[in-house]
Amino acid sequence: MPAGAPEKGVEKGVEKSLEKGEESVVLNVVVNGFWGVREEGPPAIAERWYATLVRLRELDAGTFHGWHEAGDGVPADPLLTPSVAALTDYVVRENTGPDLDVVGYGASLWAHNSGAAKVTSAFRAGGSSPYVTHSVSVSFRSRTVDEDADVIRRTPEILAVLGEEWDIDAGQVYDKALYRAVADHFGLENSDPRCGRAVFLSERRAALAPEGLPGAYTPVANGGLIIDLTRGGTRTASAGTVIDVNATLRDTGALEPLATPRDRDKL
Repeated sequence: MPAGAPEKGVEKGVEKSLEKGEESVVLNVVVNGFWGVREEGPPAIAERWYATLVRLRELDAGTFHGWHEAGDGVPADPLLTPSVAALTDYVVRENTGPDLDVVGYGASLWAHNSGAAKVTSAFRAGGSSPYVTHSVSVSFRSRTVDEDADVIRRTPEILAVLGEEWDIDAGQVYDKALYRAVADHFGLENSDPRCGRAVFLSERRAALAPEGLPGAYTPVANGGLIIDLTRGGTRTASAGTVIDVNATLRDTGALEPLATPRDRDKL
């Protein structure tokens, strides 16, 4: 990407992966977050990533271990034991192009353990361009594990981890059908803030969120807020309910996109 060029949808790769072989996929759930301009180098990014991976393993050790470097998505891909030093080295190895301080750094790891969904941890972070959206995600895919898995019920907790460790501006939990329903209804760009099964709102966004929405409200670090429409995985929020919640949050300004060109990391 040329330095300073507008980014056309940070989730394009995710959307393509949602379509590939989807007829045989039972589970396809993504937890992600976004923010604006925040310059950081590989060591600082690695510290955030390591803290994230540690907390994910504490949440579900059966899913979040045995990390492989990005490659062909097969067991032969090199294993990486997370540490700040190892992740710093990996981020440097994965990013060799020009203007990295402008466009940012990207990397991913994946794990697929017995009885668990395949999980991918990915990010794009650290750039100074006012046109690049930074993002972090944890995605789950499986042909055998379904929505009843404990780790899927706990995806709002994973969203809180991403919100706290990456200091994101906004984030959500979604599946493909829900993502498309909300995007189509409101005509959203890929990086526009929205609510899925759960939403993360940074401090200023949280201050604009009204009380009384049909979900559990959980304050998190950095002044952020999680609104979990699944109430800890105990119920399923319909597309209509999610669209209504999005409409309310949009009306209050809680889901206002960051202006482009961006001059800040959060609203």
